[in-house]
Amino acid sequence: MPTVTHARAPFRFGSRAGATPAGEPLARPLRHRRWPLALAVAALLAQMAVAMVTTAVRQTPTIDEPVYAGTAVVYARQHSLRYNPEHPPLGKLVVAAGLMVTHPRLDADFTGDQTELGRALLYESGNDPGRLMLWARLPVIVLTLLFGTVVFAFARDLVGDAAGLVGLALYAFSPDVIAHGSLATLDVPAAGFLLTSAWLLWRGGRRPVLYLPLGGAALGAALATKMSTLAAVPVVLGLAAWSVWTATRGQRSAPGEGGGARRLGRALAAAAGVALVAVAVVWAAYLAVDPQLRWTPPSGLPRVRGLRGLVVDRLPLPRPYRDGMRIQFRFENKRWDGFLFGRHYRGSLWYYLPAALLVKTPLGALALWGAGAVATVTVRRVRPAAPYVLVLPAVLLASAMHGSRDLGVRYAVFLPMFLAVAAACVLTVRRRWAHAVTGALVLFAAVSSLRTFPYYLPYSNEAFGGPSRTHLRLHDSNVDWGQDLGRLADRLRERYRGERIWLVYKGSGVPSHYGIHAADPREVPPGRVHGLLVVSDSSVAKARGRLAALIEAGEPVDEVGHSITVYRLP
Repeated sequence: MPTVTHARAPFRFGSRAGATPAGEPLARPLRHRRWPLALAVAALLAQMAVAMVTTAVRQTPTIDEPVYAGTAVVYARQHSLRYNPEHPPLGKLVVAAGLMVTHPRLDADFTGDQTELGRALLYESGNDPGRLMLWARLPVIVLTLLFGTVVFAFARDLVGDAAGLVGLALYAFSPDVIAHGSLATLDVPAAGFLLTSAWLLWRGGRRPVLYLPLGGAALGAALATKMSTLAAVPVVLGLAAWSVWTATRGQRSAPGEGGGARRLGRALAAAAGVALVAVAVVWAAYLAVDPQLRWTPPSGLPRVRGLRGLVVDRLPLPRPYRDGMRIQFRFENKRWDGFLFGRHYRGSLWYYLPAALLVKTPLGALALWGAGAVATVTVRRVRPAAPYVLVLPAVLLASAMHGSRDLGVRYAVFLPMFLAVAAACVLTVRRRWAHAVTGALVLFAAVSSLRTFPYYLPYSNEAFGGPSRTHLRLHDSNVDWGQDLGRLADRLRERYRGERIWLVYKGSGVPSHYGIHAADPREVPPGRVHGLLVVSDSSVAKARGRLAALIEAGEPVDEVGHSITVYRLP
């Protein structure tokens, strides 16, 4: 039976540098083989960069971005934590690094809420919103590309060079990662920091003194970016302990030293050390905004009782972080609107995220995710990596599925990252056809991604009709997050100049800034609404009453960016 060979031997727990666990010398890659590998990695990251930058340039602000951008400017200029406390500051500090290049103007005496702050920064202070948002997005794009190198390195450690390329290709062509990695939001940075932490802890199985503190720092960066990553803390600490336990498996203790107890003590100490580093990073993020950590709790801050309240009160984290957790718990107690496969509902469905991922993931990637997960669990060579590659995202997915907000697969954007690494483990299958099938599936996923360019946010795979049909099955950030207001303005000028426009727009942009002069059809008697009715597809999905009647009476004549539908009313 033919065996699979690799240019680089996989990383193993407890193995010596330059030797396999059995002691045989490793075949070092020839120098001339490194250039094709480096070029392949550069090409994959370059196409991803082009896709993200092009998307960032063409899209107007999405719903969350103005709030983050405004908060970032207040962080940098006023060193105040008063805005957007429901999210920790690190991701917004990353955004600020780009925004400050533009020297944005903002009234230092502004006193509105965070939504008004974002609007004031982009549209009411003499700034160019397109330029501001591009520079706000660029640091996140850079981070997203760096996380791609982590995917490559992780997969390469496990199986070899070819596996590294497979993992990186799935990541670099992931429509969801491209879509959200090109926005000044927090989902991709938080997920990428968790992936980095898992990879560093995996490496900590051989060099714990070097890699475990770095893994703790990456965990702290995730916690300092988005609070939903708190669900990963017990798993990451368990992985840190397991890495040290495994690293000391072959060490012998002198008689009477209690080898097992000593190993356990080291493992628990490692977990405690990782936790301390993570907590220090969270504190550092808040102190970077305001070294004095001045904080006034917002009015109406909810009280959290029971086990949740006990956890919030006891966490060794800054008071603003713990108050932000209280706000997040209030969000979780709300009943949000959902939309799945044409059904509008109130509340949440436990199976929403798996169903949405089935729609929004390339079919080739889905096949490789499944096969890779099976290979990671069943193939002895890579089985030790299963807790790092599969258990952590499984816990995060379970936590997200338990949440109350069925608003998009961005809440599970960690899956394309972790499962790209798992998919690379398919190459451990000792069958020649496995390589050919893997290559074909990667190519299928890549072609599907390229065909949706530059409309990555409303992507759906071929089984569900592609991006033009996504709005029939999903809503909100899966399809329509307000990103196409600029494209709508261009379309109206090109095709419908001088016509009466009625607009129902779901987003944070200001239509008049882009030259769209329209009225809301819900604010006048139905008999006065004639001409063009323009509706964001998320509003179509949730339409009731008067708006639903107008949509029913209209004829769809155009669509913009696969997220806005234009109707002709009699």
